[in-house]
Amino acid sequence: MPIIKILPHAEYCPEGAEVSAPAGTSICEALLDNGIEIEHACDQVCACTTCHVIVREGFASLSEMEEGEEDMLDRAWGLEPNSRLSCQAILGQKDVSVEIPKYSINHAKEKH
Repeated sequence: MPIIKILPHAEYCPEGAEVSAPAGTSICEALLDNGIEIEHACDQVCACTTCHVIVREGFASLSEMEEGEEDMLDRAWGLEPNSRLSCQAILGQKDVSVEIPKYSINHAKEKH
């Protein structure tokens, strides 16, 4: 079972974390199942960017990115070449390391 290493994030996991999940599970699902409450405003249907993660290790072991995810990622804060929507990034057999960006674009949470 692959391990997901989550780098420290002030809000979601200040100490960082390591969780395991079966291959075929999305990164978002695995985090939520293990008590890491990553944002997922669209309920994991690839309609927002709140679950954006940056894959620091293991990018090639994840499922291929589809066009809808690529289009949506263009709107993500802090986009990097190894960015993924965690609801669309499906684990393969290898371990991955992810960073949750400091900010996300979530209109429901923004203060005006």
